[in-house]
Amino acid sequence: MNIGIPKERRPFELRVGLSPAGVDILTQQGHEVYVEHEAGLGAGFSDQEYEKSGAQVVYSPDEIFIRADFTLKVARPLKEELDWLRPNTTIAGLLHLASARQDKVEVLLEKKITSIAYEQIETADGSRPVLRPFSQIGGKIAASVAARFLQNNWGGKGILLGGIPGVPPSEVVILGGGVVGRYAAEAFLGLGAHVTVIDKDVNALQEVYNRFPTVVTMISTKRNIEKATSYADVVVGAVLVSGERTPILITREMMRAMKPRSVFIDVSIDQGGCAETSRPTMHDAPTYVEEGVIHYCVPNMPGVVARTATHAFVNAAMPYLVEIANQGVGGAIANNPALEKAVNTHDGKLVHLALLSTGVYDGLE
Repeated sequence: MNIGIPKERRPFELRVGLSPAGVDILTQQGHEVYVEHEAGLGAGFSDQEYEKSGAQVVYSPDEIFIRADFTLKVARPLKEELDWLRPNTTIAGLLHLASARQDKVEVLLEKKITSIAYEQIETADGSRPVLRPFSQIGGKIAASVAARFLQNNWGGKGILLGGIPGVPPSEVVILGGGVVGRYAAEAFLGLGAHVTVIDKDVNALQEVYNRFPTVVTMISTKRNIEKATSYADVVVGAVLVSGERTPILITREMMRAMKPRSVFIDVSIDQGGCAETSRPTMHDAPTYVEEGVIHYCVPNMPGVVARTATHAFVNAAMPYLVEIANQGVGGAIANNPALEKAVNTHDGKLVHLALLSTGVYDGLE
């Protein structure tokens, strides 16, 4: 199979679709891998490293897409990349199609592209192995982001996350007790903050409680969210519904009731965001102030720790990529239910149930 690794073109997206180690695994099994010139530069991988692993370096961006039977990306493809895709091929990446523009989905359908969303690969126990490392990184980064933007020189209210003797620590509220929420809780606790985790799933809260007995846990209700956000210095949106747009949990009124110059970090922004006031930002201008609250809504938070993120992602994704390469996309999907759940479009049809249920793409399938 011909496998293409393009350079990511979104601003501050420095991750890459496959590391040289991953290329080595695929080429040893007889597959051809084409890597765009300097695709791995942001993650610290040189063209020479890719060539030593058996890849061919390509200098024309459209050539990668034209040559590839299977294109490996990180971020959702841009319009020009969709135009370059050859019909009846396969693309994999963090697609987040539930929050994509409809015309992009139409291109995938018209070209009969099989699209596989890494964030939706789901095993029998409900875990998402390929999304997990990105969620872990996002949760950990949230604490360092909060610490920075609470400082006066970044516009914050001038408090230290962990406090000091005689001065209490900051109040951190995390919406969501999944992977992002647990790793965020661990990082905030490590900095000395007082942490509350809110989730609708009692089992998720039990897991948080078992792991972090000092964390306050609350069931997700409108009243509890209103109460918790009103006293918080930091609120982290760590909500995920696989394949669907993130539900709005924080209304504008709730945001208005928060403390002035408190910090809201919406890790769920790549799926639409969990607050009415959320809108995507970028790493060069990551924040804005709405209703007196500092909003940090960067969709690709792990993109600036690109080397760590790429290595972690490849570790998790490699077994699935090898299956697709060796068995063909049809065979891999048929033989692996976890992969089947991640297929969004196939043979000109929209096949992911969560997207179909939204009604957004009625008539396209």
